[in-house]
Amino acid sequence: MQTRRRFLGTFTLPAAAAAAGLPLLPGRLEASALEVAANLAGHPGLPSDVARDEDFWFEVARAFTVDRTLVNLNNGGVSPSPGWVQDAMKRHLDFSNLAPSYTMWGILEPQREGVRERMARAWGVDKEEVAFTRNASESLQTMQLGIDLRRGDEVLTTTQDYGRMITTFKQRERREGIVLRQIQIPVPAEDPAEVVRLFEQAITPRTRAILACHMINLTGQILPVTALNAMARRHGIPLIVDGAHALAHFDFDLGDLDVDNYSTSLHKWLFAPHGTGMLYVRRDKIAGVWPLMAAPERMDGDIRKFEEIGTHPAANYLAIGEALTFHEGIGAARKDARLVYLRNYWAEPLMRHDRVRLHTSLKPGMACGIANVEIDGVEPADLITHLWDRHRIISVAINHAEFRGIRVSPSVYTTLPELDRFIDAMEDVVRNGISA
Repeated sequence: MQTRRRFLGTFTLPAAAAAAGLPLLPGRLEASALEVAANLAGHPGLPSDVARDEDFWFEVARAFTVDRTLVNLNNGGVSPSPGWVQDAMKRHLDFSNLAPSYTMWGILEPQREGVRERMARAWGVDKEEVAFTRNASESLQTMQLGIDLRRGDEVLTTTQDYGRMITTFKQRERREGIVLRQIQIPVPAEDPAEVVRLFEQAITPRTRAILACHMINLTGQILPVTALNAMARRHGIPLIVDGAHALAHFDFDLGDLDVDNYSTSLHKWLFAPHGTGMLYVRRDKIAGVWPLMAAPERMDGDIRKFEEIGTHPAANYLAIGEALTFHEGIGAARKDARLVYLRNYWAEPLMRHDRVRLHTSLKPGMACGIANVEIDGVEPADLITHLWDRHRIISVAINHAEFRGIRVSPSVYTTLPELDRFIDAMEDVVRNGISA
């Protein structure tokens, strides 16, 4: 259990900066970090109770430097980082520029190992199975392009998987003659066994890989990746797991998922610096995956081969540590409960209107903070334009062949008055339409 002393003890400046004689900068952001930490650590109550404790979440919101003249409901795309995460990255960047070949390569870069160990411990895996990337797309393309496929081999996924990942396999179709097969799953999908069955019945003797989302970006749907991976193993087929929206969003242990690989972005729900991601590969599977950029043969079984991308900043990756501290301070279960509470706060009143359709299940375990909502007769693109132009609310339009709507993804810094503003704007459209 996270104690007050343990949580506060993680707020330390990098040893390298102190050793180099850099100032400790006891400024506004650092003081705010300690202040917020003191108020969060050891907070009593079950996650379901804390989810409704606006005093607690006010303290969380204070950590962010967001623009409060608008309402950002597209945190699923990319999230802001708390102020002290930004500040840590700036400190590391300033230190890097003192003499990069020494300060960045020689002092800061080795500290990545400490962050690697913390991330592995936080999600219950081995540090030798965790690689840092720039985003989930890079992690996934490492897996998609790193497995050997021959002409005529088939890859199986759904029609709802992320567009960039579908494009990746379609390029392999054009270049190598593989075959991409896509299946439809229900919207929403509330029967995990049915999802597994639909995947399994689509397997053919030529299926060589399966791609599945842990959380679908379009609707927030959570898929049963543990059961899918078990099924895929029975058939001797690798499952590539897209966890871009799942890690640090809802409460789970990566080790308990029992998957062979997992790709995620850390600049979404962990609130790490932009351009940070993670790739987990089970230790005995590392050697069987080619890195996206070439690595020497001696690294075949080393998870770090997936980080061989040439010169790269140390600052972004080291500041993941502060983001992880923030996540642990809130508590994964409390964060999960809060995001569900915020989703239901706006979705339930809107669902009372006959013209409103929700393409996301509200049943426990089926989704979390992301949901897709449609107003019948209103074009999603017109709706998000109206919300921005008239109400300064950011959302994203989803126009899929099987469903249409807008994706709504508040975050831990989102306030209830901001969601009230969204509800009022949507109800006005239901009643009066979109005015010019």
